[in-house]
Amino acid sequence: MRHQGKLTKWDDSRGFGFITPNDGSERVFVHIKSVRRGQPRLTETQLLTYERTIDERGRAQAIDVGIAGAPQAPAPRPSQTRTWPLILAAAFFLGLAWTCFSGKAPSRLLLLYGVASLLAFLAYWWDKSAALHGHWRTQEKTLHLYALLGGWPGAIAAQHLLHHKTQKASFRSVFWITVIANCAALGWLHTTQAAAPIRTFLGYV
Repeated sequence: MRHQGKLTKWDDSRGFGFITPNDGSERVFVHIKSVRRGQPRLTETQLLTYERTIDERGRAQAIDVGIAGAPQAPAPRPSQTRTWPLILAAAFFLGLAWTCFSGKAPSRLLLLYGVASLLAFLAYWWDKSAALHGHWRTQEKTLHLYALLGGWPGAIAAQHLLHHKTQKASFRSVFWITVIANCAALGWLHTTQAAAPIRTFLGYV
């Protein structure tokens, strides 16, 4: 849904400012990176149209910003790089399910990843809801812990379905480190003799 408002504060040297919506709601943060390509330079008092989202600080933020009345280039299509994490998560679960159902791994392992992914998804949903309503946020290290313990497929689903935690580069970097660490631990579990007690606990034959 597109909104409309006036640019009532703009710091051109730093490339950000605030829009006062026409509907009287709270002002919206806007960054120069969110302005559509080919638009004239922003100046205060301009009437803008935009989509609304919530940034990592819990602020209302304008994206896909255009100047009202100016020629609007079509919004860019989502790049394929945004879909490959979902494909990766789905492929992992399908591969894990096949491994378990074929008897090469215990069904407990699939259950473990399923529960962890559900908990991770709920944690992201709660954090997104808290950001929207100004409530207590879930710590980033907690979200990373869920991913590290096997919930990373659910975390990927939450990131893309809820549009949450997809912009902050430092968070994304640590998140993918937890994914690699979890997959490495899973490989170690299958190939290292030292992991025999853990395999016994999970029910490996």
